[in-house]
Amino acid sequence: MRPGKIVLLVVGVLIGLIGLGMAAGGAALLVLGGTQRDAAGYLTTSTQRYSTTAYALTAQVPVDTPDNTTWIRHVATVRIHATDAGQGALFLGIARRADIDRWLATVSHDEVTDVNAGGIGTTYLRHAGSQPAAAPGAQQFWATTATGAGAATLTWPVEGGRWEVVLMNADAHPGVTADIAAGIKVPALVPIGVGLGIAGLLLLGAGVVLVALAVAGTGRSRAPEETAGQDRPGWAGPVTAPGSYPVRVNGRLDEPLSRWLWLVKLFLLIPHYVVLAFLWIAAGLLTVVAWFAILFTGRYPRSIFDFNVGVMRWTWRVQFYAFGAFATDRYPPFSLASDPGYPADLAVDYPEQLSRGLALVKWWLLAIPHYLVLAILTGGFAFGWGRGNFRLAGGGGLIGLLALIGVIVMAFSARYPQGLFDFIMGLNRWVWRVAAYAGLMRDEYPPFRLDSGGSDPGSPVPVPPPAPIGAGAGGAR
Repeated sequence: MRPGKIVLLVVGVLIGLIGLGMAAGGAALLVLGGTQRDAAGYLTTSTQRYSTTAYALTAQVPVDTPDNTTWIRHVATVRIHATDAGQGALFLGIARRADIDRWLATVSHDEVTDVNAGGIGTTYLRHAGSQPAAAPGAQQFWATTATGAGAATLTWPVEGGRWEVVLMNADAHPGVTADIAAGIKVPALVPIGVGLGIAGLLLLGAGVVLVALAVAGTGRSRAPEETAGQDRPGWAGPVTAPGSYPVRVNGRLDEPLSRWLWLVKLFLLIPHYVVLAFLWIAAGLLTVVAWFAILFTGRYPRSIFDFNVGVMRWTWRVQFYAFGAFATDRYPPFSLASDPGYPADLAVDYPEQLSRGLALVKWWLLAIPHYLVLAILTGGFAFGWGRGNFRLAGGGGLIGLLALIGVIVMAFSARYPQGLFDFIMGLNRWVWRVAAYAGLMRDEYPPFRLDSGGSDPGSPVPVPPPAPIGAGAGGAR
């Protein structure tokens, strides 16, 4: 790709991602506004129990803006409803964080620091101290308060600043246990959702246009087996084996291999991973465009098809170099086009016509059996943040495990097991056939079979030119 097209691609991907996020956010706001608000217009959490043996419970209000922030006023209203499990009189109050910190500096209280679903695992930070000098209602710094026998409901129009909510017994005796539900009302929620969604769709459309301009004409090259022999007189073109699948994944075990280079290949491929991250996002956006094109015309736009195949080909070369096979030490080229000199290649036959009906179901419903197989073959990882800790779960798939076994055997014996390589190639071939089918590139259902070996059984072979009349053994001299 030329530098100008690379810039267009990166800018288009970034704009598209921003637009997609905004459109998704707008849709979420519309769903919330239409289905999750109660009769009073509040979005409310589930009721959770909070308890302390100290004199007060405090929690920071998630509004953290400078005091002079005026735009936030009257944008939203917070509602907190608390029910005392002991049927006592409760006090709820909201005030500026600095005022509450000064008042409770010498008072024993618990601060809520983390809340999990259902109140299970809620964590508190204990602040040591003694009893308060006076009841909470006697303080003058509250922005708003609510007191009730057995229950209290507090409403507060959001203001700029740093705020904190306090829950106590009205007479300030120790031991507070209450069931609490919090809610927020944003009158402009639906208009904000509509505006955000429209702006997001416009940005997403602009991003898709830029990506389409960037990929126009890229990846449009035929696989080596399709062009082999075409310069020979009488060449009749390639012939594909009957019954073969129109996605061809080829790889050649490129021996001799370095015994120890595989230890650092993951780090050597970081530049490829960065570029492929953008390419796959672009491919995803363009696949959505192709989906609509198939629904309306029954055809997959050729320029998008060539680009997406190029992204798959690039990815396969990177996998072949590393954890997909470890079968070559030749560094993968930064190219979408087919490289006859590289020991790994991927090609997909372009379909002249595609089923509109299959486009609706094949990528999610019909492919489910294959997805279950691919989950075993490719594995995966998931990460997230929970209870204040970073968590990583998952594992590598069968392909990565077998490739690692093969390269470890090679490290000690100087030979990569040929039978294992052929088996790994069959597994990778299965994965890419499903990827092309789920990517709407073909209508033929991927076969549940393992076509092992480096050479794809569907690779076309050139038809030799016919021999001249009279030539050959016994011919006229």
